[in-house]
Amino acid sequence: MVNRMRATRAHRDNRRSHHALTAARMSKCANCGTLRKSHTLCMSCGWYKGRKVLDLAAAAAAKAKKATAKSDAAKKQA
Repeated sequence: MVNRMRATRAHRDNRRSHHALTAARMSKCANCGTLRKSHTLCMSCGWYKGRKVLDLAAAAAAKAKKATAKSDAAKKQA
């Protein structure tokens, strides 16, 4: 069945005029100077609003420890 009141290209495009995406706002980290998203902690140094929120070195060490434990468990099963 064909639409009786088909929307013209102009009406369709006017409706879609608000669908454009905007780029994320980036700001410089006060501690290390790398670009980060606004209102989020810096993923390169772990600082937010002038204080250390996340210790990235400890998090990386814990992740490595977990990975080695997982690989050791896999070797024991094999």
